Amino acid sequence: IRDFDLNGKAVFMRLDLNVPLTDADAHGHRSVADDNRIREALPTIRLAREKGAKIIIASHLGRPDGKAKKEFSLEPVAAHLAALLEEDVTLADDCVGEGIELMAASLKNGQVMMLENLRFHAGEEANDPAFAAQLAKLCQVYITDAFGTAHRKHASTYGVPSIAPMKGMGLLIEKELKYLDPLL
Repeated sequence: IRDFDLNGKAVFMRLDLNVPLTDADAHGHRSVADDNRIREALPTIRLAREKGAKIIIASHLGRPDGKAKKEFSLEPVAAHLAALLEEDVTLADDCVGEGIELMAASLKNGQVMMLENLRFHAGEEANDPAFAAQLAKLCQVYITDAFGTAHRKHASTYGVPSIAPMKGMGLLIEKELKYLDPLL
């Protein structure tokens, strides 16, 4: 990510925000029970914001088996990230489609948008080329910082970077590789 001029560019940031959530309260609201993975993503997000990127965050949460299920919504994650960044984070109601493309295109430099759970679509885990192409339409730069899912052959971790014009890694993966290198 350090090597790219991100100013004004739409950056698809694949993160691992699969965090534990609390049980729903009386109003059906859930919150983040352990925010370690979110905090680990902050340096990459902050660097991209400083560089003037239009940030589109993508992640999965749980195993919804290709169906939209409220208990696997990234809404509590987006709210928690917004609190940590002390900035608005817009949560899209889906991760693909014309409406999502318009939302991504309307982002201003430094703004952050989070896509709804990628696994609400069966095409994510199936690495469906059409689904990957829809995700890739959202960006000019692909950054992976999802170390825990980088090995999966899913649309967002394999399909999108195979067609994105520019691709790289974030600071978390850089850190993980630094620690693994001496072991290997």
